[in-house]
Amino acid sequence: MQLLQFFLALALLPFAFAVSRSSPPAGAIVVRQSGTKSGEFSTISAAVASLSGSGPKTIFIYAGTYKEQVSITYSNLTILGQTTDTGNWKNNVVTITNNLNAQDNGGNDACATLRAEAPYFNLYNVNVANTYGAGKQATAVAARRSYQGFYGCQFTGYQDTLLADVANGYQYYSNCNIVGAVDYIYGGASAWFGECTLTSNGGGAITANSRTLNTDPSYYVIDSSTITSTGSTDLTSKVYLGRPWRQYARVVFQNSDLPALINPIGYSTLAAGATPIFSEFGNTGAGASTSKRVTYTPISAAITKNQVLGSNWKSWTDTSY
Repeated sequence: MQLLQFFLALALLPFAFAVSRSSPPAGAIVVRQSGTKSGEFSTISAAVASLSGSGPKTIFIYAGTYKEQVSITYSNLTILGQTTDTGNWKNNVVTITNNLNAQDNGGNDACATLRAEAPYFNLYNVNVANTYGAGKQATAVAARRSYQGFYGCQFTGYQDTLLADVANGYQYYSNCNIVGAVDYIYGGASAWFGECTLTSNGGGAITANSRTLNTDPSYYVIDSSTITSTGSTDLTSKVYLGRPWRQYARVVFQNSDLPALINPIGYSTLAAGATPIFSEFGNTGAGASTSKRVTYTPISAAITKNQVLGSNWKSWTDTSY
């Protein structure tokens, strides 16, 4: 029943795919930081707390910077950020921000600015930031359940920006910008990152995958994406594609632009005795040569969404992205 409700919700959301999203669709719960009107909420957390029942719900957020920690425990929820361009993150005007670190606040999930703890959750055109900075792990988004989709979003942190982590579960990231320096995409979900921008703001590994068993089918696949930097400092050869958080980490970069930021060896170490599967296919750019790669596993073809997300991935993802 829950899956059917989610499919019906997707069918009723053509507004989410328009070029501009300037006002809430009919029936949406509204968050407006400035000039809140009757029946609206001034914080995202209050809007989320108002949810009840089990049917699909939509929250629309007007422009603003919302300093709060938001926890999503309601299944079948779509959150829409106001924007003039739904296609990617570049014109987002909604930001959720906080500055908790993991060591002092209960761990990686507990410190996250946005804690996505329910399945069938979709987030569109919202920026999420953890502004703690360097020195400690500080997560912007903790995505902890299956069938979650993130579209045209920007996630900003320094160490451990995005926790994409659910056992035997699937997540989809499209046309997003993920910013960080150290292990800034980490966890063990089966996650597809398509047409994304991965932006390093310091030296370190982009991914720290935590695939624990060699029988686990999970991957991180970065497809048709761009690796870049904030440009605030010279990071030539100081960025690694990944390092294994757990023994059997598996990450693929394919059909993507790898610049001179990427160290020629490609990967570094983390978990003791790890035997990771780090693969690349069809990449271009000054950092794309695999001739000096370490712990590298060649592949003869690009990985498909079916392999990463399951054969029914079209039923729970927004295929307009």
